[in-house]
Amino acid sequence: MQPTRVVAVTSGKGGVGKTTVSINLSVALASLGHDVVLLDADLSLANVDVLLGLNTGRTLSHVVNGQCALEDVIVTGPAGVRIVPAASGIQHMAELSEFERAGLINAFSQLERAADFMIVDTAAGIAANTLDFCDASHEVLVVVTDDPASITDAYATIKVLNQRSGRNRFRVLVNMAQDPAGAMRLYRRLLEVTDRYLDVALDYAGAIPLDPHVRSAVRRRQALVEAYPASRAGQAFKNLAATTDKWPIPRWA
Repeated sequence: MQPTRVVAVTSGKGGVGKTTVSINLSVALASLGHDVVLLDADLSLANVDVLLGLNTGRTLSHVVNGQCALEDVIVTGPAGVRIVPAASGIQHMAELSEFERAGLINAFSQLERAADFMIVDTAAGIAANTLDFCDASHEVLVVVTDDPASITDAYATIKVLNQRSGRNRFRVLVNMAQDPAGAMRLYRRLLEVTDRYLDVALDYAGAIPLDPHVRSAVRRRQALVEAYPASRAGQAFKNLAATTDKWPIPRWA
């Protein structure tokens, strides 16, 4: 039995579309026939359920408090994606102890039905919650946009993860790209800095074009790849899923 491939979707800066990427990558992978779990790991400011218009009774805060098991909070989203909702507005979830974070991460290995992929939508920044979820993932997909702060903060995230746990390979996705050439220039700009100062490898995962259909899907509370599958961004997410499906299967579960 192959291990679940765990992909953390992260960014140094908020507002780069990380949750939209997580949702649409999950749904596109499910549409390829994969069993997918989408974990909302922005533990205190969750919004996956909001963006998909889902009604969630229990969240990860109930799991941390010992009120229920992880299986009890899972809800079914588009294309059959199993969604693990987090809480919103609960300060304690942003300040979990190391023991609580470890227990929560361990709980996912106990799921009754293993998934082909687990997509982890982390919080932006370099808080302990975010770093621990990235460390527990096989792949880290760093989302960047053509914004100086986004590039600077993406570099900081890569640097901290490299120094903290020795991770030396990252995938980079350019979101809201004006054109393919501009997206590649942005990636190379980040690559130039990491090559100069860090001992890490960056792999280009592709680009999602700036597309008004993304905002329309958000207003409809639907995944873009279901609401507007033929849109430019919808096609790009399908391409991203096909690329992700070809990433090496991890040797450790």
